[in-house]
Amino acid sequence: MGNKFCYDVLPSGSVGSLNWTPEQQEIAFRRRDEIDPVRKIGSASHASSLPLALHQISPTWTWNGEAMDVDRYMDQERVSGVLVLKDGHVILERYGLGRTSEDRWDSQSVTKSVAGILVGAAIQDGCIQSVEEDVTKYIPELKESAYDGVTIRQLLTMTSGVEWIEDYTDDERSDDSKMFMPTYAPMVDGIDPVVGYMRRLSRANKPGATFQYKGADSEVAAKLVSNAVGMSLSQYLSLKIWKPFGMEKSASWMVNPGGQEYGSSGISMTLRDYARLGQFMLAGGKIGEVEVLPSAWIADATSALEVFSQVTNSGAIGYGYFWWINDNSFMASGFAGQKIVIYPTDKTVIAVNSAWEEPNLPGHPPALSAFIAALHTAAVAHKPGRLRIGP
Repeated sequence: MGNKFCYDVLPSGSVGSLNWTPEQQEIAFRRRDEIDPVRKIGSASHASSLPLALHQISPTWTWNGEAMDVDRYMDQERVSGVLVLKDGHVILERYGLGRTSEDRWDSQSVTKSVAGILVGAAIQDGCIQSVEEDVTKYIPELKESAYDGVTIRQLLTMTSGVEWIEDYTDDERSDDSKMFMPTYAPMVDGIDPVVGYMRRLSRANKPGATFQYKGADSEVAAKLVSNAVGMSLSQYLSLKIWKPFGMEKSASWMVNPGGQEYGSSGISMTLRDYARLGQFMLAGGKIGEVEVLPSAWIADATSALEVFSQVTNSGAIGYGYFWWINDNSFMASGFAGQKIVIYPTDKTVIAVNSAWEEPNLPGHPPALSAFIAALHTAAVAHKPGRLRIGP
């Protein structure tokens, strides 16, 4: 359909993506850099190996009384890609919706988890001293705002106490939508437009007292890291992970009108690199013998620092540092069915990309959880056998 489809039919900005039809998602999620301003994340000269296991998995399970298999689930839930790694070996890789292994896919809120990773990298590099430091040390424009007195830890656990409306069905009401609109978040006096928007927010709760999922905290974290390391987040992500870990393809990261990468959404990458990102976390944030993330930081990031009073519809029991925590795994999660799930004990990584029809319907997350559970069960039972040469 070419650029005409992207520019003439699709609304721009992440706010627009929340309202795309499934057919628009199917194309635009893999062509985000043709719709919005992005910055490139450079890849390695040689990709790290993802060897293909001789024996592949193809689980079956029952969901709501219906017999399911991988192909049926992918068709029903509009999955563009699923990849499962066991002990670093590919035991399942399939594509749908016209996507190939070469195509990037919009991560939506998986970006938040990546922003959190970069906080850890900046701490390891000494650019940030501690998660107990105040946000305003690194973003002085937020002094005398609702973020004054909020710590980096409170950002990462989404307990800043800042008032925020995250409503994916009402653009005019939702702060998460208005933050992306120049009308509400203009560039004034050289201040980053998202920071300018955050300066106008009120305080709802005492910092540290209450968990509330909100894009605001990840946006502030992104700006904080960029200020602390003195470079763009795309450059820093390329320097710390994309190139040294051997990501297969360059990625892209959407930027706001001030040129700052969004912290709550906007990274696009290939399915294999989604899986490699999970493998990086499975390795404890290390690349070979190099500790990219502090071990103590990784332990906190992937633990339920905030415990929920009831399990979410996607199975999360709590929240770490921009990571959702399950009983035996932790995960990055994004709108319309984007997931990276890491099982540390079983050395398993599952990456799923989707373009859900009516993404806000409550039935999607539990169906995806059942799919992931079936993949995990099959992965645990998998017998590696000999390996074939793979990508």
